[in-house]
Amino acid sequence: MNKKIGNIFKGDKVIWMVFFFLCMISIVEVFSASSGLTYKSQNYVGPIAYHTFTIIIGVLAAIVTLNVPCRYFKLLTPFLLLLSGLMLLVVMLGGGESTNDASRWIRLGPFTIQPSEIAKGTIVLTVAQILAAMQRENGADRKAFKYILWFTIPACMAIGVENLSTAALLFAVVFLMMFIGLVPIRQLGKLFAVIACAGIFAISMVMIVGHDRSSEEQSQQLTKTELVEKPQKKSKLEKMLHRADTWKARILNFGKEDPTPKEYDLDKDAQVAHANIAIVSSGITGKGPGKSTERDFLAQAFSDFIFAIVIEELGIIGAIAVVFLYIILLYRCARIASRCENNFPAFLAMGLGLLLVIQATFNMMVAVGLAPVTGQPLPLISKGGTSTIINCAYIGAILSVSRSAKKKQEEMSKN
Repeated sequence: MNKKIGNIFKGDKVIWMVFFFLCMISIVEVFSASSGLTYKSQNYVGPIAYHTFTIIIGVLAAIVTLNVPCRYFKLLTPFLLLLSGLMLLVVMLGGGESTNDASRWIRLGPFTIQPSEIAKGTIVLTVAQILAAMQRENGADRKAFKYILWFTIPACMAIGVENLSTAALLFAVVFLMMFIGLVPIRQLGKLFAVIACAGIFAISMVMIVGHDRSSEEQSQQLTKTELVEKPQKKSKLEKMLHRADTWKARILNFGKEDPTPKEYDLDKDAQVAHANIAIVSSGITGKGPGKSTERDFLAQAFSDFIFAIVIEELGIIGAIAVVFLYIILLYRCARIASRCENNFPAFLAMGLGLLLVIQATFNMMVAVGLAPVTGQPLPLISKGGTSTIINCAYIGAILSVSRSAKKKQEEMSKN
């Protein structure tokens, strides 16, 4: 019996344990944080049943992926590039489904797919292959830098139109992969300088094109009838950058000095305000699972701000435990990469590990007020459909690498 279970759950046992604990925390905290959804639907079992079903599908996806030998991942790359490219193009051309002022999803019957989630893993897979194929005695060939950017820049631009934070996350992961892959430091330095200049230019454009919603509300007291009768005309640039208003508001809110409790506007700054209240009221051990009070006021308590609910219910100890799980995940990915004989699986394991951990870092920094609101879910914990299943598949790919590395070590020891 134990042997059969071991055959199913192959690969690095520590990563399996981290994966298990993250999934268990997810089920408990999403069940607690979904009070708003249960109230709207009047179905107290539906939201958590759907999330549990999604995690089960994700675990199955991880098991299937870990049984795929690493060499076959290379064969999938062209198909994934074509698929993710077409899906991103559909979203860019307005064929996506809009939620919360962002068109990031494609509906296929009863299911919705987020193309950016597929594109992230595809780019990591592509970069891992380029770095592996172009390794020389003194590091990566100088041409590798150019080839990587040929794939990364178009993907990040396509993603960034609707999801700037995901594009920035992906570019950060690719940059770190190039650093690990020994791309010449001079090239990386030039790229960093270009990114800094582009970032300054992009922020300037957002501040110019974006409208300050708070000032508009104060200066224009328009009724709903007036808004319908006199719709605001937008330029072509404003239509292309229709997310600029949201980006500008986030930059302005993050740049403000910490307000006093009386200065908080619980209508405009509800997310950040209630996240801070949840953290401050947590204590060392928290209020206990299912006993959060701020979940009823946080619109995205089960997604973007779930870490605040984790802190409120599990306290500082629980928060440290969650952070520690992600640190262990990254550490194990590094250990697996160090044991790989071939470069491709090593770069793939590190790239996917960085993708998950950096996204988790962004989410947790937002929850505690160290970064502007980005809309990034907490990997393997936040409620999600496509993102949860694909993140589980990433874990499966890492486990596949660990499995192949272990097999080669055993063969070498026998010989």
